[in-house]
Amino acid sequence: MENTPFYFYDLNVLDDTLNTVLNCTESDNFHIHYAIKANNNKKILEIIAAKGFGADCVSGWEIEASISAGFKPSSIAFAGVGKTDDEIAIALTNRIGMIHCESLEEILVINEMADSMNYIPKIALRLNPNVSALTHEKISTGLSENKFGLTVLEFAELVTIHPSLRNINIVGMHFHIGSQIIEMSVFEQLCERINEIVPQYENTIGKIEYLNVGGGLGVNYDNPDQGIIPEFEAYFDTFRWGLRKLNVPVHFELGRSIVAQCGSLHTKVLYVKKSESKNFAVLDAGMTELMRPALYGAKHKIEKLNQEDGLFGELTYDIVGPICESSDSFGSDVILPELRRGDILSIRSCGAYAESMSLRYNGRKEVGNNLKRQVNTSLRLVRTA
Repeated sequence: MENTPFYFYDLNVLDDTLNTVLNCTESDNFHIHYAIKANNNKKILEIIAAKGFGADCVSGWEIEASISAGFKPSSIAFAGVGKTDDEIAIALTNRIGMIHCESLEEILVINEMADSMNYIPKIALRLNPNVSALTHEKISTGLSENKFGLTVLEFAELVTIHPSLRNINIVGMHFHIGSQIIEMSVFEQLCERINEIVPQYENTIGKIEYLNVGGGLGVNYDNPDQGIIPEFEAYFDTFRWGLRKLNVPVHFELGRSIVAQCGSLHTKVLYVKKSESKNFAVLDAGMTELMRPALYGAKHKIEKLNQEDGLFGELTYDIVGPICESSDSFGSDVILPELRRGDILSIRSCGAYAESMSLRYNGRKEVGNNLKRQVNTSLRLVRTA
């Protein structure tokens, strides 16, 4: 077994997932942008780009990384509630396909910068549909109290001044209501709101040419092998039916659903200890390698890999990491074959928001996310037979 911890990616699962998405959308005017924030490993980006997907970026670094990995600039959409001037300049310089704008002031800044660069970019307005995603509050983005999207007041002001904004081309709308959504009824509600909002947009801004409905499709964290390929058919059918009256290209920004199930975090048991009421398994991976449980209270399936050693029955463990925080825990009361020092565990569904959210807290090995970030040397990319 190689040194732990490391991220293990099954590229066959990734290929199967990408092909399923393509098969579900080949007969429609649907365009898929992979959300780079889910996993920005260069090899994975190259595989996804080679399949012809576009990219959904939320930083200047992600734009540059996407282009470097082979995504066409014209297929890149740039989102984000707080774009810096430098990041906007990167988008304009690379002539990317679309900029999603989330505030009136941002639109004014882009208009001014575009003028100085003698270029007219296409932009889409991110509007908040006030639809509950029925998911964790920290990954819900479509309610009126969330920070995302133009406010009603800003949209009204934009309607008044947009004829004077001669250096931008407002062509459509962008929505994204949250992540890890498993109820198709949520997307049905989004379609209903879009159908209500489109006439208002066209009566004030102009004919819609671009509609981005975000992403958010959830995955099966509890039993990943039973849901290795997410419910793409039901997901796309929901929008195919819900938006059937609109004759407009529909864009999606899927991240988690594309990469989550192809990745696992492999980690070693450093120590097993007992208290009066608990068994603890202390791992060499922590919240620095997988932030989701500490950040959201997320749960991942945990498996023992060296099952031939599991001959002594099952016990219940709190699975914890080495970081100096009480929140550094992967699960409580997890039932596993009896663990011993040196056992290898696999934390499943870590293809999304594990490597890309990794930290250097506590002096952990290189993990950051700056504009020059290199792939972590501890990473392993594996294609199984």
